[in-house]
Order: sequence, then C-alpha cells, then structure tokens
Amino acid sequence: MKRWLALFDATVLSMAGLRVLSAAIELTAAIAMLMLNDVKKAVAVNALLAVVGPIIFIATMTIGLLSLTDELSFAKLFWIGIGVAFILFGIYK
Repeated sequence: MKRWLALFDATVLSMAGLRVLSAAIELTAAIAMLMLNDVKKAVAVNALLAVVGPIIFIATMTIGLLSLTDELSFAKLFWIGIGVAFILFGIYK
C-alpha cells in the first residue's frame, strides 16, 4: 500500500484526501436525512453541509496554492486569490 501511495505527489494526495473526507461527510448527511425522515431536520443537516463545503474548498485551494508558490508570480497568486474570493462571495450573497 505504501508503494502505491508513493506514486502520488503528497500535495495531490492531501487534496484528494480532503475531497474524499468531504464526500464521506456528504454521504453521511444524506443517510442521516433519510433516517431522520423529517423535512425540518433535513434542512438543518443541509445547513451544516453549507458550512462544510466552503471549508473543504478553501483548505483544498490553500494546499494547492501553497505548493505552487514557487512556480507562480505574486501577481498570478493575487488573481487566483481574488477568484476564490469571488466564488465565496457568490456562494454567500
């Protein structure tokens, strides 16, 4: 198993790991909604997911951008940061 994991870049592996964690949280929430079988409780569970998604997004982007800092200029990193900010602004407004 270690040899198989060594084939992947550590940054890509951590980013993918966060996405797998996000998927597990989403699946758990879907199962919880089905088990609760109540619209109000399902909306509450969905509201919690609205917090988890952007956190995973920000963490994944941060890991990726930190690994690219030596390859990208400050101006490009700035524009990428502005793009991420616009995405988050669009989500919350």
